[in-house]
Amino acid sequence: MRNTQAWTEAFVQSTRDVTPTVREITLRPAAGAAPHAPGSHLQVQVLVAGKPQTRSYSLVGLPDPQVWRIAVKRLDDGKGGSLAMWRLAPGDRLQVTGPQNHFHMDLTAPAYLLVAGGIGITPLVLMAQTLKSRGARMRMVYGARTPEELAYADVLAPVLGDALHTHASGNGAHIDFAAEIGALPAGAQMYLCGPVGMLDAARRAWAHAGRPPANLRYETFGSSGRFAPQAFRVLVPRHQLDITVPADCSMLDALDQAGIMTIFDCRRGECGLCAMNVLAVDGEIDHRDVFLSDHEKDEGHSICACVSRVLGTITLDSAYRPDA
Repeated sequence: MRNTQAWTEAFVQSTRDVTPTVREITLRPAAGAAPHAPGSHLQVQVLVAGKPQTRSYSLVGLPDPQVWRIAVKRLDDGKGGSLAMWRLAPGDRLQVTGPQNHFHMDLTAPAYLLVAGGIGITPLVLMAQTLKSRGARMRMVYGARTPEELAYADVLAPVLGDALHTHASGNGAHIDFAAEIGALPAGAQMYLCGPVGMLDAARRAWAHAGRPPANLRYETFGSSGRFAPQAFRVLVPRHQLDITVPADCSMLDALDQAGIMTIFDCRRGECGLCAMNVLAVDGEIDHRDVFLSDHEKDEGHSICACVSRVLGTITLDSAYRPDA
């Protein structure tokens, strides 16, 4: 069941590299840029190997009535979407949705901790700008592999001052979640966007500190896993289906191309709508979602088809009959 959304045409106004691997793309929609709240993103249709695919990109920075700004991390060993986006040039046209938001910010908390990992900084830029403009008590902790990869640090530093703390993991620096969470007052909220490993560590530290689950809010880019992407086999006995999912394709897209209807929404491993029942695994599941609990992942009875992958062969059940 496809996610319904309204598409509009936009053209690329400009591009600029904010780090060696992160490119900002300014889009000018034909009908003007609708305003967006902190945490919003766009859906973008991009051609990958000649086929249209949908990607989500967070809106970066303060709203502008004429344009939207997104930033794309180049992944040379990814599924091809980022490389296609990097090939865009001023004047190119593409289909986008209006702003959507699954990462809403509550502006009534007594204090905030914003945590970003790599390209996860993009939705947090406007959050930080908004909180600072409101005089809210806040702290941002931002980690990347190298100092050169700290995208938008030059924008945030003059706005946040001492409230911005950066780390370069390649230099051995890591975020101490226990200490950061322990310094927060009661009722504080943490907003986090980064790779799955970072989110898992943050969730464990938050739970260990006894903080309310509702006060931890996060978003992921669903591209990080324990293993490099590689082709794997999917069997769906109910449909007498035996397919191979290429290394540059998600299982959700491969099932869709094979005619298997799957419910989905976020495509980032957060909402759980695309979770499918696992009947058997000959190999290992590389869970890349943040929806399933650690216990559920260990059990191996479910897999989020939008982001997770397999080393080997997986046998799935489907909620739909062949004649559906």
